[in-house]
Amino acid sequence: ARCISVAVPLQAGMALAHELNPKDNTGNLSIESSGQPYGELIRDYTPLPDTIWRFGKPNYARVNKTYFQHRTMMHHEGSLEAVVSKIVKNWEVESHHIHDIKQWQTMDIEKFKAAINGGCPCSAQTMADIGPYNMLLGETKDYSGSSQTFADSNKTFSSTFPEGFAWEVLEVLAPPPNVLCKWRHFGPYSGTFTDKTGKQYKGNGEMFNLIGMCLAKVNEKLVIESLDIYYNPEDMIRPLVKDLVDNSSRAIGDNEGDEKTTTGGACAS
Repeated sequence: ARCISVAVPLQAGMALAHELNPKDNTGNLSIESSGQPYGELIRDYTPLPDTIWRFGKPNYARVNKTYFQHRTMMHHEGSLEAVVSKIVKNWEVESHHIHDIKQWQTMDIEKFKAAINGGCPCSAQTMADIGPYNMLLGETKDYSGSSQTFADSNKTFSSTFPEGFAWEVLEVLAPPPNVLCKWRHFGPYSGTFTDKTGKQYKGNGEMFNLIGMCLAKVNEKLVIESLDIYYNPEDMIRPLVKDLVDNSSRAIGDNEGDEKTTTGGACAS
């Protein structure tokens, strides 16, 4: 079955890095990843026969548990919100876990561009090279997308949200071909976040929430041609840098360190 996509958040409920097995890099996703054990099909991505998983086949069982326990919306089956919710999760599978963009099905790779807060557009190949997190976050006070590899960013946020960083669509405000979507990223901050200077911060288990908007241009098959994503990258990082693991290490103050920020996208450096 061909996978389609409409609107894209930060990472639509990522699989956890420490659960990936590089040797298990082919084949379909598990039933647990689909959400069916909870009585609902939330992810139905079918890879092409020759697809090689980037870090190993992703497992969404843990993030699905967080999603079903802590989501705030339950959309009627067949509603635009329900359709968008499913296909965004399929987009995350592809953009995050398949390196070869020629194996991508949710985006028109010849036309695809993504821009963050009106910043410089990012191509499909650039996103595949640097990773969605680094593209979407760019440079903030405490996170540097340019100094993180794709794998680094994956490990960073898997360590930050060991119970999963889930995603839900809150509302679809406009239908295709120009889809406007409001979304929420969430998960217990129960792990450890490492900032760009190497300092580590511990979570207290409280629920982390991030709200954003996405305007997606799609074709008649609902395949993405462009994305304009709007949110504040500092809202993603600032809540993570409150409690140092080592209290003897003083956090960088407002007047110290490099506070250069960008809006993310291909121009982030």
